[in-house]
Amino acid sequence: MGIRRPMTPDSVLEDGSLETTQSETRPPLMNAKPDMSDHLIVTIDGPAGTGKTTVAHQLAARLQLDSLDTGAMYRCITLLAIEEGLAPSDPGPILEALTQHVIDFDWEPTPPQITLDGRRVDPRLREADVNDLVSRIASLPAVRDRMVQAQREIAGRHPRIVTEGRDQGSVVFPDADVRFYLDAAASVRAHRRATELQSSGKTVDEETILSSIENRDRLDRERTDSPLRVPQGAIRIDTGSLSVEQVVDALEHAVREHLKSAASGGGV
Repeated sequence: MGIRRPMTPDSVLEDGSLETTQSETRPPLMNAKPDMSDHLIVTIDGPAGTGKTTVAHQLAARLQLDSLDTGAMYRCITLLAIEEGLAPSDPGPILEALTQHVIDFDWEPTPPQITLDGRRVDPRLREADVNDLVSRIASLPAVRDRMVQAQREIAGRHPRIVTEGRDQGSVVFPDADVRFYLDAAASVRAHRRATELQSSGKTVDEETILSSIENRDRLDRERTDSPLRVPQGAIRIDTGSLSVEQVVDALEHAVREHLKSAASGGGV
């Protein structure tokens, strides 16, 4: 299999970019029921540029959970297709390439780092050519089927996990313990991305980025297989005017309230 199973380690919330601030030390996740400490799946869905990855990593750190960036998996497949010269419209060669190459996660760092044939590829996954193709490749039903299977296998080995993407609470884990949906205006998301690229020394055109984001939103919402949508029962949060700290605070509070309710027999 091209997707290697990882080794087991052991509404509030519109204009500027997300800003990270220092958080005070928090208590570990409290669970009154023994089974709650063994299994907790939190999903975070939303369109590109809403801060899902950063928020997921910080929430996982606060709650002492593992984290899974499923978008990185699709980006890694896209990078593989680019490197192999494969057409994004033909799933056959892409699936064949997945049998010849290994997409994996290194679970030692925090957050975990995705690898392709043993090499870390995170920075490369955010470049323009990958951005332009990832939605087309992610829309291929055969590719999504393979990824859904791989993501469920990962959760089977990491049953206490925060997983983020576009279909985590709607398709992959519809019965997740807590489901979130992050959103923000396309213009806000474009500004964040432009600021991020400029801070790394790259020359960018914000209007071009905005056009790319709007096109990706359209592709994500209109694809026939696992289109982007708000999961049933998800808590919706507009991240537009909030710092990372504020968003993570809101999500952490919701998770802890869920656990308190479950521990007292109140359900969710």
